[in-house]
Amino acid sequence: MAGDMIRGAKNALSVILSLKHGDNVLIVTDEEKSGIGDAFRKAAEQLGAAVTVYRIPSEIRPLSEIPGDLEPLVQGKDIIINAFSGIAEETPFRIKLIKQEIATNARVGHAPGITERMMTEGPMTADYAKIAEEAEHLMELFDNAKEVHITAPGGTDINLNIEERAFETDVLIKAGTFGNLPAGEIWCAPVEDGANGVIVCDGSIGDVGQVPSPLRIEVKDGRIASMECEDREFRDRVWELTHIDEYSDVIGELGIGLNPEAKLTGNLLEDEKAGETAHIAFGNNTEMPGGENPSSTHRDFLFYHPTMVVTYRDGSVKEVMRDGKIVGEGSEEQG
Repeated sequence: MAGDMIRGAKNALSVILSLKHGDNVLIVTDEEKSGIGDAFRKAAEQLGAAVTVYRIPSEIRPLSEIPGDLEPLVQGKDIIINAFSGIAEETPFRIKLIKQEIATNARVGHAPGITERMMTEGPMTADYAKIAEEAEHLMELFDNAKEVHITAPGGTDINLNIEERAFETDVLIKAGTFGNLPAGEIWCAPVEDGANGVIVCDGSIGDVGQVPSPLRIEVKDGRIASMECEDREFRDRVWELTHIDEYSDVIGELGIGLNPEAKLTGNLLEDEKAGETAHIAFGNNTEMPGGENPSSTHRDFLFYHPTMVVTYRDGSVKEVMRDGKIVGEGSEEQG
């Protein structure tokens, strides 16, 4: 198992994070994920890096601030791996940590809630070079987009203004940026007041897990207007998590999964990378191109088999995704 995890860690470090001999690497882990943290340490050392490991003490969880003894360790690192357990109440801490890490120009692999299975037989074993090609192609299809209309079999039907909001991908993490591990998605920050329609989350929710029954979210001018679910207690918990502060119920992200090795497990860290899925988040997006949502939290809502129709600045319209699959050329019409 340990050897398999090291192979998965090497795959991410060498391909996604472009680790070079002599790089300085920081691994932030905890007791629960110490085996994974150790696999990243060994992989980085085998690739010729100098490695520092910081283990978050269990007795200070859940965190809201960056521990004082962790802050100085972030400085001067080329690569930082956050491989610790994912706790819903720690979203504000994780946002603060990422901001501090990328401010040092590090390449950051963010992996809250990563599991040993992901490392050995799931999304960390994927052909990331091939996924990168597909990600680049799909991002090109969104070039000069003004709006995207998204529908899905579960009931999602929403329009998002994405004008001048460029897409990014996590399959090649550059200096001063971060991406999730496992990797395999593209994303953008929709215009914060330009989302209208309905999202039906029939997959999973970030840090919460699989929905007990579909969660229907009505969105008006970019903000959550209402939320319905057969499980009232679950609905109330999610409502509370999306109303932490003034901006936590405002649209923050559109993400599209592209990793064929990612499985739908209820853990959004993996689920959101799965092919033929998409997710829409509410909350912070200030690290995304054009993003203006300063919320202290960020919550993703996943749904299956999206169809996406893009309206471009020149008025043309093109279906770029159908039932979760990228559409080839030839589906264009003039609007």
